[in-house]
Amino acid sequence: MKDIINNPEDPVSLMRGIGPHKAAGLKKIGILTIEDLLYCYPRDYEDRRNIKTISGLTDGETALLRCRVDLIVKGKARYGKKGTLRLLVSDESGSLEVIFFNAAYIENTVVQHAYYSLYGKISITDGRIQMLHPDFAKWEEGKATGIRPIYNLTQGISQKDMRKWIDAAMKCVAGYPEYLPEDTRERNRLCDIHYALTNMHFPSDGLKLKEAKYRLIFEELLMLQTGLMLIRNGQAAPGKGIPFPDRVSMTPFVQSLPYQLTKAQSRVLIQVNQDMEAPRVMSRLIQGDVGSGKTVLAAAAIYKAVSAGYQTAMMAPTELLARQHYHTMRDSLKAFGFKISFLSGSIAMRERKKILEDLESGAIDLLIGTHAVIQSTVKFNNLGLVITDEQHRFGVAQRTLLTKKGANPDILVMTATPIPRTLALILYGDLDISILDELPPGRREIITRVMNGESRALAYAHVREELKKGRQAYVVAPLIEDSDNLEAKSATSLYEELAGKFKGFQTALLHGELPQADKDDIMQRFHEGAINLLISTVVIEVGINVPNATCMLIENAERFGLSQLHQLRGRVGRAEHQSACFLITDSDSGIAAQRTRIMEETNDGFIIADKDLELRGPGEFFGTRQHGVPELKIANLIKHIKILDRVKKEAVLILESDPDLSGTKNAGFKSHLKKMFETASEFVL
Repeated sequence: MKDIINNPEDPVSLMRGIGPHKAAGLKKIGILTIEDLLYCYPRDYEDRRNIKTISGLTDGETALLRCRVDLIVKGKARYGKKGTLRLLVSDESGSLEVIFFNAAYIENTVVQHAYYSLYGKISITDGRIQMLHPDFAKWEEGKATGIRPIYNLTQGISQKDMRKWIDAAMKCVAGYPEYLPEDTRERNRLCDIHYALTNMHFPSDGLKLKEAKYRLIFEELLMLQTGLMLIRNGQAAPGKGIPFPDRVSMTPFVQSLPYQLTKAQSRVLIQVNQDMEAPRVMSRLIQGDVGSGKTVLAAAAIYKAVSAGYQTAMMAPTELLARQHYHTMRDSLKAFGFKISFLSGSIAMRERKKILEDLESGAIDLLIGTHAVIQSTVKFNNLGLVITDEQHRFGVAQRTLLTKKGANPDILVMTATPIPRTLALILYGDLDISILDELPPGRREIITRVMNGESRALAYAHVREELKKGRQAYVVAPLIEDSDNLEAKSATSLYEELAGKFKGFQTALLHGELPQADKDDIMQRFHEGAINLLISTVVIEVGINVPNATCMLIENAERFGLSQLHQLRGRVGRAEHQSACFLITDSDSGIAAQRTRIMEETNDGFIIADKDLELRGPGEFFGTRQHGVPELKIANLIKHIKILDRVKKEAVLILESDPDLSGTKNAGFKSHLKKMFETASEFVL
């Protein structure tokens, strides 16, 4: 006997009407249990509270009618197809025609002179009123009207199915326990969970729906914020950081630089120094646009840590970027005699073994590498400072693994990807944020132009002029090889074409599938100026610093996100020479046009990041699942920023009174928190 359900974690297959086929369909949309059904929120609602009269209908409106069927006209089936069914229906004010195609289920059940509810779009042509394929059901007093939920579906599942099952689920788990702490609900004036779920799915009026939505949005953001804070708080006990001695000054390093720091760099360096000297763990994010000088601040922090007798680890998301940091730090710190090593998956076994031995003995001061530095075999002697670059490309747990290789080391996070405030609150809620909002003196704004394919020759002419001046250039393509399925330029075909067009200049092809040794060789020769024109995929998106490169041409610009376009453009304009970026696109789609127009209008990475978030939404901005952030079902980080501010304060209050949620009043909250995070990559509560 089905519907004997008393546990929200029971499978949906226990419910009446859900056999193997329907259960498989529900699984496709992530519904396995009764609880999943309850939290499958409607995507929209139909307001069927007001019954319209036929005489008052207007063309194009969607309306609910109560009508009598006066005439049934069945069309003849042709060529094996089912016929058209036409109904003439009426109310006290007039009549209209209802048309169904291939609707045998209605044809076999409709009864002349009976009353039905009709809900659908009205079409009026030359005074003739029609409804095409309306929602059609026998009139039942009290059941036809109301606010109807509309759900995202999959093949084989109807709206009627979902409404029926969710209604049954609500009745089966009428005693669904409240899991938000009572004082949290009182402080924030939140309705209880049963009220919220009932009125989220079947609201009787707009106010109840608003109350339900607010509770569920607040709850989702609270769980997200609390979960992230719990995980991050687990990295180190408050107040037990390394107080680096103030006698170890950063001044000798700063004085060794061949240039002066900008005011922004000096301001942030003071913040970093104060953090390092404090007894608590430093957790600071340095956020700055491409070329703003984050790396030199990291080098200053490394200088202080190593000079005080501690080791430092630096992790970057790609081998190309990690190697660039290795060369930069080696050059910046060579005057001080630090022992610096590099570690990645491509390092030979014998060399790797020696590095690990030296690291554990304390002979290595600074280890720079990729994800390889967080492997269990990597052991430090006295790790005091951890630096991660382009943190959004890692999972939060990866950063945690690195910090656990020392006794509460200080944490410095860098990113050249401007992060909108809304996402920074979530992704870096535990970090103090420093912003480098000033470029080094002499830098010029990059000129950006959008061109169609027919104007490509003009862009090539500009590239040629720059190469003649001794400058260098990039051409970026979205694909490595030509594809039969995608109409887009490939790096390989462009290389073959441009090698002929730019005879007399050294050209090279770079992409992610080349052997690491080949990639390193190409980048080294490009850096030294031996290669004039580099045709590449997005492998050059971050970390490539060639000040002599002044021109970039991006093919099929519509295939890149705004932030990615901005990152790519940041590979030029890194010296005093005027630089240019050409975005080639033949796409006239709305979002593509908006992206390229924004790129033409501004070089400000923070404006671009905000616009990118608006266009793509928070779920796509970084790919929050790879970042470790659970998917949000109802909350929106853009629309609900004011709620998020209140949520953050509430999360702090909860954890201040119960740091690990071990108290009885937080038991249900903690249980739901674990469920929320169990599908998010790399998170373990």
